[in-house]
Amino acid sequence: MEHTRRLNEESTMVECNHISKTFGERETENRVLNDISLNIQENEFVVVFGPGQCGKTTLLNIIAGLEKTSEGKVKVNGKTVTEPGPDRGMVYQTTALFPWMTVMGNVEFGLKMAGMKKKERQIKASYYIDLVGLKGFEKSHPSKLSGGMSQRAGIARAYCNNPSLILMDEPFGHLDAQTRYLMEEEIERICAKEKKTVIFVTNNVEEAIYLADRIILLTDCPASIKNEYVIDLPRPRNYVSPEFLAMREKISNDIDML
Repeated sequence: MEHTRRLNEESTMVECNHISKTFGERETENRVLNDISLNIQENEFVVVFGPGQCGKTTLLNIIAGLEKTSEGKVKVNGKTVTEPGPDRGMVYQTTALFPWMTVMGNVEFGLKMAGMKKKERQIKASYYIDLVGLKGFEKSHPSKLSGGMSQRAGIARAYCNNPSLILMDEPFGHLDAQTRYLMEEEIERICAKEKKTVIFVTNNVEEAIYLADRIILLTDCPASIKNEYVIDLPRPRNYVSPEFLAMREKISNDIDML
């Protein structure tokens, strides 16, 4: 069934105000981000897209509170970001699961650290384990999971902590093509159900168009915003529809001009 994701255009969740980032000092100075300003609305799925090594992950880490800005500031839910917080959940390219913990242990970990009682947190963790399609694997350790299954566990862990903002850093970049397509469909399904704001980093143009409400195209380093694209194609999207292919060509042509 075709659908569109409804945004709350009255509520700005993320504000990036003139963000710049420089690593090193003086002779070794390397400017990675250059004067990036960007607002993201509640329930919006925004894809940050651009050439490899252009600073996409650095921008994501700044929003997460893992990196400091050199200039400018970021606000999430109206509060200036100075450090990581429970209002932001992170999904990495490498799953970063604790290898000594089971799927259940990994997914419930944040709730355990927050002091939630065991029965309550396991009920909540079970919901998200089921949501990502891992029911029956609660007692499995990461070494027994495939790459796609490990990413599902990482996504469940991020959602289980109930952040208002989910940050995903090329989460499917290391997967084979078939598994990647499957995971893109799964993210679309999960986001339609859970109604979270998502910032998703990728360098795959088809993935960006398939998932995004809006795509932010960055230039090469030092990265600034080259263009923005509102993707108003109905969901679920068809990779070979004329509209999808036309959008891919438009964005690809802009990339070639970087």
